[in-house]
Amino acid sequence: MLRVSLHRLSLSALCSYPPRSLSPRHQTFSFPQLRTRAIPLSTMRDFSTSSDLTTKLLFRQLFEKDSSTYTYLLADVGHPDKPALLIDPVDKTVDRDISLVKDLGLRLIYAINTHVHADHITGTGLLKTKVPGVKSVISKASNSKADMHIEAGDKIYFGDLFLEVRATPGHTQGCVTYVTGDGPDQPTPRMAFTGDTLLIRGCGRTDFQVSTVGEEIQYNPRLTKGEETFKSIMENLNLPYPKMIDVAVPANLVCGLQDDSAESVAATSK
Repeated sequence: MLRVSLHRLSLSALCSYPPRSLSPRHQTFSFPQLRTRAIPLSTMRDFSTSSDLTTKLLFRQLFEKDSSTYTYLLADVGHPDKPALLIDPVDKTVDRDISLVKDLGLRLIYAINTHVHADHITGTGLLKTKVPGVKSVISKASNSKADMHIEAGDKIYFGDLFLEVRATPGHTQGCVTYVTGDGPDQPTPRMAFTGDTLLIRGCGRTDFQVSTVGEEIQYNPRLTKGEETFKSIMENLNLPYPKMIDVAVPANLVCGLQDDSAESVAATSK
């Protein structure tokens, strides 16, 4: 699941690494991972402002109800090819996502995960089988199968726009946050897809609504505590065992395609 924060303030908590540029032609990326959620005003939403640069960015928030997962579609509609990417797709809604991409005249090039999910099976593997040329992306630290393994400081380009990768381990060791680009040719306000590491008024779960980085720094009842208090809170949440974890995690380690052999899983974890 995904969360997005819209903000015009400094991303000091999430943007502590100087990013290095990687073009879409690079075969390998690496980032650690994280979960994200977005603006929940509707299950599918356009993002636009009066800025000419922002109108280059197509933004849609999509929802999968069984796991309460938000998937994000981003595209550079100012580019002739209209390249697009999906963040945290779900296997159950792959056909919906493909239809939307086609209806909008986009070319899907990346299917990206913020981390190895425990509450749903990723749609990245299915997307690769149904849409020629799509590359799956996940952090190197996740030890999961993908076409591209990313790490902190990398950039993922789609057309003239890009996402910066921030390592934000906590929910899982492989969690990353994807932040929209910083620069005179990039749209504003910037967005941070924080995954399940940072939630609104919490962390580690994905069933809350969206906020901003600045607001969470000031008001988050967990993250505003000292280290020892935070550890105590997290150790005493008494959360129920995730109902999909035994199915989702093994599948997500092989890009959501459960027919992949055990040997391939072992190979990717070395």
